[in-house]
Amino acid sequence: MIFSSAVLANPPCVCLPRKFPVRCSSLPATAASQLRSTQFDLKTYWTTLIAEIDQNLEKAITVKYPEQIYESMRYSVLAKGTKRAPPVMCVAACELFGVNRIAAFPTACALEMVHAASLIHDDLPCMDDDPSRRGQPSNHTVYGVDIAILAGDALFPLGFQHIVSHTPPHLVPEPRVLRVIAEIARAVGSTGMAAGQFLDLEGEPNLVEFVQEKKFGEMSECSAVCGGFLAGADDDEIQSLRRYGRAVGVLYQVVDDILEAKAQTPRDEEKKKKKGKSYVAFSGVEKAMEVAEELRAKAKEELDRFKKRMNSALVMMGFGTMLIVVNYLAV
Repeated sequence: MIFSSAVLANPPCVCLPRKFPVRCSSLPATAASQLRSTQFDLKTYWTTLIAEIDQNLEKAITVKYPEQIYESMRYSVLAKGTKRAPPVMCVAACELFGVNRIAAFPTACALEMVHAASLIHDDLPCMDDDPSRRGQPSNHTVYGVDIAILAGDALFPLGFQHIVSHTPPHLVPEPRVLRVIAEIARAVGSTGMAAGQFLDLEGEPNLVEFVQEKKFGEMSECSAVCGGFLAGADDDEIQSLRRYGRAVGVLYQVVDDILEAKAQTPRDEEKKKKKGKSYVAFSGVEKAMEVAEELRAKAKEELDRFKKRMNSALVMMGFGTMLIVVNYLAV
């Protein structure tokens, strides 16, 4: 439902310069000085983080009886080409407050499970009817509709179970864990991503903004907010993370729609129909580009509120990762 592969066909760890590409003028003087002295290598940071997330996911979903369901779950969660955007967002938000990423890994893995589950269900014939994802056959194409539904159903509660059983209590007090669980449940439920999918199926063009926010903004918002909850962010900081995450989530999809429209190579006629529910189809490419710039400015505005926290290399890593996501999504 979020973070389209078309936008991140070349992930930041591949296409960005070696040194962290944030202008020092974007940061307070002391932080800029620290940044130069640490010479933060974004490529190494990003690839190392994703490798750690992959290792944790591999351990979290081992094959048990009934094997076919677990194999189906692993097929989507561990698929090649996954960008790990939700877990990276969660870990970066946690590090933004100076908290060790170990505290965030269980929730980060759970977010990827939930994300994968939503994509499995999105691709089903009764939903978006997509036979492929990221250049590979969709889950239901390989395992059948029945197993795909069960795999998606199983991934949702597995994510919650993983948070409860693996979050280190010496780093994350129980009340924070409960807030994380409640946030994920809200995001995927009947007022969140499920509502977005329903309205997307209905195809009402006047609701395009609402559909985009619910279907694509919710997962990103939830990922950023969960990182803040784990780190003990206050209410004002959580609201800033909420607005930042929602803007980034919708921005990904708007940029994806713009790039596809400019390329004029829709994957098939059914995809072309679905673009009736996008900013591009509703208002045209030029208006969509304006929307994208507004979203990018909004995300950066919210992130700028955290500049005052730039007092350590760990915080700068979190801030830098969240900022580069925004800067990367330019059209």
